[in-house]
Amino acid sequence: MEIDSIKKANRKELFKIFYEIEKIKEKIGKSEIKTCSIINAKSGKCSENCAFCAQSSFYKTDIETFSLKSSEEILEFAKKLDKKSERFSIVTSGKGIKTKEEKRKILEAIELIRKETSLKCCVSIGIVEKGFLKELKEAGVTGFHHNLETSRSFFPKICTTHNYEEDIKMVEAAKEMGFYTCSCGIFGLGESWEHRIELAETLKKLDVDSLPINFLTPIKGTPLENKNELTPIECLKIIAFFRINFPNKDIRICGGREYNLRQLQPLIFSAGANGVMIGNYLTTKGRKIEDDFEMINDLELKIDLQ
Repeated sequence: MEIDSIKKANRKELFKIFYEIEKIKEKIGKSEIKTCSIINAKSGKCSENCAFCAQSSFYKTDIETFSLKSSEEILEFAKKLDKKSERFSIVTSGKGIKTKEEKRKILEAIELIRKETSLKCCVSIGIVEKGFLKELKEAGVTGFHHNLETSRSFFPKICTTHNYEEDIKMVEAAKEMGFYTCSCGIFGLGESWEHRIELAETLKKLDVDSLPINFLTPIKGTPLENKNELTPIECLKIIAFFRINFPNKDIRICGGREYNLRQLQPLIFSAGANGVMIGNYLTTKGRKIEDDFEMINDLELKIDLQ
């Protein structure tokens, strides 16, 4: 399908595209809905200057900041999501995990979660060395999340404190280690469709397993606090574009869906998503989990926790 047919589609044409996407999903077995969830395990004071992020030390925002939570705190949070979420990710602010104490806490938390819940353990901990990747693998982590945020050519407009190639190499290292790799971006930053296509081409080369799609929620105090370019229909077109280009991959809709899709949230599944993040995000609130489950059940879709 030509990209222009998605970009220029009116409402009637978009629903015809959704029909074709439903056939794709049925053919490849992506009709059941996967759920994932996260804990903001370490918040704020980040050394990176990502223009959208409330956790950057470059900007004055009103978020709560705290050091890495204890393994017991992380476990207690995870228990609340057991039997509701397929995957549970420990997320930390900063460029990466460096200290022995932080590594110890994360490894202990993973061990506890594996023993006391049925959740698949994932991490989103920035750029780390291969030695720690191996330790995470041995501890039982199955998924490694590392977003590219946007395309290589647009990245310098969003972040200048590290190189795009560092992110590419991190995803490659996680893939080589055998992790279920989760990587995509955040949309509504001011990028063009050409940038979105460029990001998709990069992700194809990396052969990631899951594409978490985020939409910008403008945060007061950040450079993008007044950016509000997305409409619900534009969001659905972005989801459809990625499903058509990644027919065999998991496509999960994550942060910003409440703010940007508003009353059209149920259509994310018609547009191609087969996964959704439940609960809260990092510094913004999500919907009640019960409301998301009701939405999925009302659509007569099944949740896949396997």
